[in-house]
Amino acid sequence: MFELSGTAYLWIKALHIISVIAWMAGLLYLPRLFVYHTQVEPDSPSSALFKVMERRLLKAIMHPAMASSVLFGGLLSADLAAAAWAMGWLHAKLLCVAGLLATHAYLARCVADFAADNNKCSEKFYRFINEVPTALMIGIVILAVVKP
Repeated sequence: MFELSGTAYLWIKALHIISVIAWMAGLLYLPRLFVYHTQVEPDSPSSALFKVMERRLLKAIMHPAMASSVLFGGLLSADLAAAAWAMGWLHAKLLCVAGLLATHAYLARCVADFAADNNKCSEKFYRFINEVPTALMIGIVILAVVKP
């Protein structure tokens, strides 16, 4: 544990929020791309375009945003008082964050499956998966702000 100065804490918090917004944008948009990708033939020009869009979203936006979210969130967590680590809300929030990380990993696997023309999931499945990051985000925000 260490203590950040007031200015450093605010900058790290701002960078964390920016990173999370970018990461959430990708987590919400990528499954939507999968919904549309399931509606085209595997060897079509549209499929090739979706593959490029999915890969670029994952590698250029989602991976860096996830890494910076974890980095800045970790710095903020290290600044927490020892008593905060005994509170249930923090453990629940971290569990939800783990859910976002697992969702990210699963979506990355889906990008690889689509790239290999090996998708086995339906449009309906991706519509459902699209709701998972939203539910986790709602939980994280409530836990971080309300601290029930």
